[in-house]
Amino acid sequence: MNITLENILIIGSLLLGISVLAGKTSFRLGVPTLVLFVFVGMLAGSEGIGKINFNEPEIARFVGIVALNFILFSGGLETRWEVIKPVFWHGLTLSTAGVFITAAAVGVFVWAITDFSIYEGLLLGAIVSSTDAAAVFSILRSRQLGLKKNIRSLLELESGSNDPMAYFLTVAVMGIILSEHSSVIDIVPLFIRQVVIGVATGFLFGKVGKEIINHIELDYVGLYPVLVMALMFFTYSITDFLGGNGFLAIYLQAVYLGNQYLIHKKTILQVFDGFAWLMQIVLFLTLGLLVFPSQIVPVLGIGLLISAFLMLIARPLSVFLCLMPYRLKLRTMTFVSWVGLRGAVPIVFATFPLLAGLDKAQMIFNIVFFISLTSVLLQGTFLGWVAKLLHVSVPEKAKQRTPPDIELSDTIKTELTEIVIGDTSKAAGKRILDLGFPRAALIALIKRKGRFVTPNGSTVIEPDDILVILAENAESLRQVHEVLGSSEPAGEG
Repeated sequence: MNITLENILIIGSLLLGISVLAGKTSFRLGVPTLVLFVFVGMLAGSEGIGKINFNEPEIARFVGIVALNFILFSGGLETRWEVIKPVFWHGLTLSTAGVFITAAAVGVFVWAITDFSIYEGLLLGAIVSSTDAAAVFSILRSRQLGLKKNIRSLLELESGSNDPMAYFLTVAVMGIILSEHSSVIDIVPLFIRQVVIGVATGFLFGKVGKEIINHIELDYVGLYPVLVMALMFFTYSITDFLGGNGFLAIYLQAVYLGNQYLIHKKTILQVFDGFAWLMQIVLFLTLGLLVFPSQIVPVLGIGLLISAFLMLIARPLSVFLCLMPYRLKLRTMTFVSWVGLRGAVPIVFATFPLLAGLDKAQMIFNIVFFISLTSVLLQGTFLGWVAKLLHVSVPEKAKQRTPPDIELSDTIKTELTEIVIGDTSKAAGKRILDLGFPRAALIALIKRKGRFVTPNGSTVIEPDDILVILAENAESLRQVHEVLGSSEPAGEG
């Protein structure tokens, strides 16, 4: 079966529906959800029961880049500086030096046991060098695993920030292979340019984005997430055009925005969380469709060797070398070593050699696919068991809720709206203390003449003020309108 414009919606909807149901089943069985998404794609593929003919690495690469934009951006939005601050340097070391050590170790190992050249081995090592944000975010959050101290923050920081380094190494080694006159020294200026431009544009567009979001005053709340998406894609595209690392830029942009006050922030977070899950499903389905299972069989042996070396030697080596200066406990470093999941990102990077036409590109893709599958299946499945074995998990009742969990909770304040105070409003000229506000509602913020005012009981309400109201339910919100003498909200979130 060929995918056409006429049948793409029916095929897509069926695959998405089956994936969601498979995900529910996988959670009960203890198998990582992402593995089921891949298997659904493989079953629907040309060698599966669906017989969908999909051999388009360029489309898969495009889907991968778009999906990674959403996944990294969503992860960055939910990253709180006060949470990651204690482990910031730990995570930075792992996402830079750790990626390099892993790539070098795997590259030398592949060169030693195969007929790959040293640069072809290093290319494979670079492709599988980073932990996968999609896999780590998905498994940690779906399992609701409680971890001691700052381990979870460290893992999510590392997985969210190490893709740029792996991307750079992949592109750099490919450049050396494709160009006879390139050398390792030539990649140093490239690395510096990518990092500097990526960091600069990330923070610049983060600050610009904050001002745009808070002052544009859109008429519909649903347009704010759309605006943020536009800012995300614009940041990635401009950064890439300037020669910087687009993935690094959007992650830093999202981290900056996630730690600032944003109007309708709850809505933005909810929408991006949903899109991140959608992109994960689409990405793994696409990669499952792209692979030919019959081509995986010949590389099972070498794939198992490389996968075992990566999980048991290369990953622990990089973690211990990077984290020993910080004097972490042995069991903590061992657990971090185990949570080195490879998922969709390495498979997406593996499409780059295919598009470049390298000699061993198909073999590299098949090996990387097998490594990623075994990594998610083995490391993801036994993640909770290893956490308990190493005594780094905490009882369910002792788990602390993360700021996003609290922010997105629908049980605390379920109604969010903005109310404009007109000249005839009963509240105009009165103190908040004198308004007689219902107990189940509060004024979270006041927007006044282009600036924000943090209210307290003595704050006087002025005409043209925009009140950001939080209420427990619709009835409480109705009482607020009665108190204020208003009927029309400025917008709801």
